[in-house]
Amino acid sequence: MQTSDIQIKARLSVGILLLPNFTLMAFAGFVEALRLAADDGDGSRQINCQWTIIGPDLTPVRSSCGVDVTPWETFPDPARFDYVVVVGGLLHAGPDTPPEMAKYLKRAASASVRLIGLCTGVFLLIRAGLMKGKRCCVSWYHYQDLVDEFPDVEPIADQLFVTDGNRITCAGGAGAVDLAAWLIERHCGRAWAQKSLRILVIDRARAPNSSQPQPPSMKATRNERVRRAILLMEQHLGDPLSVEEIARRVNISKRQLERIFRQELGKSPHEVALELRLNYGQWLLLRTNRPITDIAAECGFADSSHFSRAYRNAFAETPSSARQTINARPETGLVDAVWNDMTMR
Repeated sequence: MQTSDIQIKARLSVGILLLPNFTLMAFAGFVEALRLAADDGDGSRQINCQWTIIGPDLTPVRSSCGVDVTPWETFPDPARFDYVVVVGGLLHAGPDTPPEMAKYLKRAASASVRLIGLCTGVFLLIRAGLMKGKRCCVSWYHYQDLVDEFPDVEPIADQLFVTDGNRITCAGGAGAVDLAAWLIERHCGRAWAQKSLRILVIDRARAPNSSQPQPPSMKATRNERVRRAILLMEQHLGDPLSVEEIARRVNISKRQLERIFRQELGKSPHEVALELRLNYGQWLLLRTNRPITDIAAECGFADSSHFSRAYRNAFAETPSSARQTINARPETGLVDAVWNDMTMR
């Protein structure tokens, strides 16, 4: 049901702008959370929440998985919305973003409408000059992409979403549901947010500063082959690829790969891969309650003893000692902030 079918004023009104190759998960999760909070039961009447899909025209927009979604309206007056949401997706494939989209976002900002960047939607907000002086959130997966394109921006890649005044940026994926629930609670009340989450079979929403499932790589390099190799390492932390296999996938010899790693990072591919796995292990160790055995397996170690030895060599303490230390400091405890304490400024 489209917004035009509803005559009453909703407590939460959202315009959704889909970029070419947008991620369907972020879009669908966000909208489904709104839908389930909008009406009683499993109804879809836009009563508490209203949403509409907007665009420069009514041409269907193709998602990254190939599903097309047709906008419901050409750009309406943005002042009718509480938020305009930009849903991004693939960065380097498909058609360019229509320039009218950036103009519309500027128009919305001028009307004091709050803007939300979902997934890589934040890239368009930055390109449009709408994030100056603002903190922004990005998925760990696109951290380096953002740093490369916007070297003056310091993205946050270890939280689900970030609010800064009238801008909200979200890493995307399942985090879009958490963001939607946060907005629903703020505008419609906790009961409606909880009702939506229960129907979605979600126990509770995660807080904005809850951790993303993986930290961003801090291995900054402009060498394309080194970057591709590091991305392969990050994608296979639990089942590490051999140096030979990584070299094959980036289309160079093992010797060439080792040479450019030494030139760019001062380390061998094996050393970098081990460092990434250990950093991820440390991140899991200090931010979750998962058993050390599970963490060792997820980071690609044969057993906890192997993980403990490598961890001690890298950080001068055992995993058990590290966890005991962090648990002894309440102010730095596990990053699982209480949802009920979160408010938006």
